[in-house]
Amino acid sequence: MTYLLVFLIAAVPGFEVLVAVPLGILRGIPPVLAVIIGFAGNAATILLEIIVFKKLKEWWESKKKKDVSMPSKRTVRAENIWRHYGIPGLSLLGPILIGSHLATFLALALGSTKKQTAFWMLISLAVWAIIFGILSVLGVDIFSWMRQKFI
Repeated sequence: MTYLLVFLIAAVPGFEVLVAVPLGILRGIPPVLAVIIGFAGNAATILLEIIVFKKLKEWWESKKKKDVSMPSKRTVRAENIWRHYGIPGLSLLGPILIGSHLATFLALALGSTKKQTAFWMLISLAVWAIIFGILSVLGVDIFSWMRQKFI
């Protein structure tokens, strides 16, 4: 049951590997397995998002027409990362700054191909899953540090 929980939490935008991997380790899953399960859960929804991007973009654009307010800070941050670092930067920084799901959507919306986006996002998810697995094993409270730095 814990394995499924880690997979599902990793699939949820906002939680992803950043929460799922440490949670899995805290719940007693061996670290390597927690990293693999967290990666798989997050990757599954990212790949699904890439596959159905066209429908998601239509939904997003219809939502934007109704909501004429300023773009969110997360969207502005993602666009700045895109302009400075392209798809590699958005993919690698996105999961910790804006979330992997929003980073994926914006990468595609800003012109990255599905293949490029999938490649870079999967690399990024693997890197972050491993980093958060190592930090969890070492007992580093990364969430307190992130809260101080970015929020």
